Amino acid sequence: MEQKDLLWIRYVAAFIFFAAFFQTIFAVTHYTIPEEMDEGSVVANLVSDLGLDLKSLSKRKMRLDVVANKKYLEINKDTGELYILEKLDRENLCTSKSATTCVLKVDATLENPIRMFNIELEIIDINDNAPSFRRDTMHLDISEATAVGERFSLTNAVDPDTGSNSVKTYYLSESDHFSIEIQTGRDGSKFADLILKKALDREQQDSHNLILTAVDGGVPARSGTASIIVRVLDTNDNAPQFDKDSYTINLTENSPIGSLVVKLNASDKDEGSNSDIIYSYSLYTSEKTQQTFSLNPDNGEIRVKEMINYEDFRIYDMEIIATDKGVNSLSGKCKIKILVTDINDNHPEISIKSLSSPVKEDIPVNTVIAVVSVSDKDSDENGQVDIHISDHLPFALKKSSDNYYELIVSEPLDREKSAEYDITITVTDRGNPPLSDNETITLELLDVNDNVPQFPQSFYTIPVMENNAPGALLSSLTAIDPDLHENQYLVYFIIEKEIVNTSMSMLFSINPENGNLYALKTFDYEIEKEFLFHIEARDSGVPPLSSNVTVHIIIMDQNDNTPVIVSPWRAHGSVVEEKIPRSTDKGTLIAKVIAIDTDSVHNSRITYQFLQNTDATLFSLDQYNGEIRTMRMFSYRDSRHQRLVVIAKDNGEPALSATVTIKLSTVEIALKTYADMTEVPLEYDIFSDLNLYLVIGLGSVSFLLLITILVTIVLKCQKPKPSKAAPSCRNSVISERNSTIADSTLVSNDAYWYSLFLAETRKGKLVVRQPVPKGARYIVSSIPRSTGMTETSDSAASTLQASTTTSSSST
Repeated sequence: MEQKDLLWIRYVAAFIFFAAFFQTIFAVTHYTIPEEMDEGSVVANLVSDLGLDLKSLSKRKMRLDVVANKKYLEINKDTGELYILEKLDRENLCTSKSATTCVLKVDATLENPIRMFNIELEIIDINDNAPSFRRDTMHLDISEATAVGERFSLTNAVDPDTGSNSVKTYYLSESDHFSIEIQTGRDGSKFADLILKKALDREQQDSHNLILTAVDGGVPARSGTASIIVRVLDTNDNAPQFDKDSYTINLTENSPIGSLVVKLNASDKDEGSNSDIIYSYSLYTSEKTQQTFSLNPDNGEIRVKEMINYEDFRIYDMEIIATDKGVNSLSGKCKIKILVTDINDNHPEISIKSLSSPVKEDIPVNTVIAVVSVSDKDSDENGQVDIHISDHLPFALKKSSDNYYELIVSEPLDREKSAEYDITITVTDRGNPPLSDNETITLELLDVNDNVPQFPQSFYTIPVMENNAPGALLSSLTAIDPDLHENQYLVYFIIEKEIVNTSMSMLFSINPENGNLYALKTFDYEIEKEFLFHIEARDSGVPPLSSNVTVHIIIMDQNDNTPVIVSPWRAHGSVVEEKIPRSTDKGTLIAKVIAIDTDSVHNSRITYQFLQNTDATLFSLDQYNGEIRTMRMFSYRDSRHQRLVVIAKDNGEPALSATVTIKLSTVEIALKTYADMTEVPLEYDIFSDLNLYLVIGLGSVSFLLLITILVTIVLKCQKPKPSKAAPSCRNSVISERNSTIADSTLVSNDAYWYSLFLAETRKGKLVVRQPVPKGARYIVSSIPRSTGMTETSDSAASTLQASTTTSSSST
């Protein structure tokens, strides 16, 4: 018994313990608060409500559990107050609309000893949400034939709040045709139906825009809106109507096929297929009218289908029906009367009876080349015609009989101006408006040889460089003949002309077909400087016509002649030996180098230079006239023998030159004798009238002898350029000594001749000493300095005779 009592006691003790424990755990504390309280707001003093010691609250580590990973509440351990840690939204915590209450359950736990408290926080709903529609815009399609009182369901509004804060009623914007009726669902929700209270007419208003407003029962109340767009659907309740019930149209006969007569327009107030219209003829329209005019069923255009003639029909009547494409089609109709207007519709006609083509261009004026006739089927003024051609043509129309006209030549014709004529003959009636017709005939002209060949220039100047190659093309002389065929084919000739027993055809050649002019030989400027002849161009017509042109050939000079030194005279070789007094003063003329060049003026300009000068301080050379003078007097240190090499260069490109070597020997001469001889008045004492005649005679004999020698040399040498072998006698001064061609000299080797040279030089003359063939006498020629070297000197020569002994004694 004792054991059983012990067990019983244990059971009782255990029951008491667990009863106390569960009583502690399942004790529930209930609070009620509105949603959306601010954070930090105090709910209640939990320590006081649970009967706990505030001082031991921190030691026992009181804490609240987390709800859905969020901690909405917290305990202030200093005061024991339960406060809001995060705002509470009833709609988020309690999403079920069926629940009448929303409770947030939280467990509070204490340690030492462990105790748990159940806390229930009831959240009261507030009106913090406005009603909203699932769609902001609702579209309704309602036929205009819908009966009044028809009901249409609308989308209801939704409000997350509950109770009186949810949707309470709906309002519709003002409308003559619609109203709403509010319905309540089983769950207490409100929705509205749209009621048609007045019949719709799409033709008056095809759409209606309404505003539906949902209002909740909260204080203050909140609302939400949605748009309702009602599109009125069409029904075929309107028949097509024409703009006019009847039309009267004036149409000109002969209107082009396809031309528009009228475009009918019928309208239907319906839309879609109910407004699509088809046009058609009624049964009252005749077949002739339907054959003459076409009706477009889609756009109502009536066009001319066949040719309309006033003489056949003057009035056309028709009835047109316009039918829509609705299910129960409706139609309208109109009447049309077409009045045909008569016009001048017959064109005059023209016919070519005869035509002469082609004709020669020299056909006489007033010759008939064509005959034409004209006619018009109309009557009165519409049948009267006028005929004409263009005024600028060289033709005219001449009436021959009724409705017949002749086309004649009114002006001379010229094929070169116009090879053919397109003659348009125009005939016009006098109707209103006038009608016309035309016919074009082509008249071709045959060529007649009536044009002389023409050169572009009447005178041709052709420069030709000397030393040209034989057969070289000089120029192309082409004439123009505007005629045709054989009248245009030209042949070129050189009109023969002899120059110094030489025919032009031996010097030049011309291609008879193209007028190319060629040189047949090589020309030398020094022999031939120009040619003047004529070239003729002749056509192949019958009879042939021709013209000629003057050709001036100018031979252009080349620098192909080397200067020839004619002074000082050189007996043997190119070295000249002279003696001069050692007492010669400064500035004394020692020698004068003279060179001639048979080229043209530009190439024959000679300049002189020293190539070698024994003493550059002793002698000077004038580069233009070749005078060699002393620059100072001789001294005892100067050599008795001086060697001067002078080069004479022309002005050509490249320049040609010749040289002469002068060896001077100084001699001692008594000053008195030299002075006496320099003062001799040579011109007055020596040259008398008798001597003048003698000089003229000797000069003539010398000139004939020189010509004979030159001709003999030319015949023997037979060189390509004979002018280079022996310069022309009229362009040079040539002396003879021992039958040898040699240059002239200015000074002799004796004082007498030196004195004579100085005397003549002072008078502005050139002194040339020429030995007589026998060697017994000298001929002294005095030539004025102003005389050009390229011109023949006509100066009279003075003659001085002296014996050989006298000359030697003077030396």
